[in-house]
Amino acid sequence: MSNPVTGHAPSLDDLAEIAGHAFTALPEAFRRLAGEVVIRVDDFPEADVLAELGMEDPFGLTGLYSGVSLAERSGFGAEPEPSRIFLYRRPILDEWAENGEVTLEELVTHVLIHEIGHHFGLSDPDIDAIEAATE
Repeated sequence: MSNPVTGHAPSLDDLAEIAGHAFTALPEAFRRLAGEVVIRVDDFPEADVLAELGMEDPFGLTGLYSGVSLAERSGFGAEPEPSRIFLYRRPILDEWAENGEVTLEELVTHVLIHEIGHHFGLSDPDIDAIEAATE
């Protein structure tokens, strides 16, 4: 984690560890339903990802789901590639520094749950409604 003496930001490995703990802390039924989703931490999204999403600011994307959602999968045909959740360290740290009201662990958990929602086939408005209902 961040070293209070040197003031270094959490590394990719630190954020991956936080994400692993966040996933493990989710309810068992939720984790089981998520299945074999791969969680990856990068500093920023790739330029082609931003272009595909019509985004210019790499700080505007904290996470991304990549794969075929559970709602769109079929038992026929080729096995889809593994579902992946990307967490972007620098945008997450930037949002955390700007927010100041949540811990880094809470923010990582929020982004992770949001992207797992996409894995389940939920839209952003669906996820926002679920979050609003639980606040």
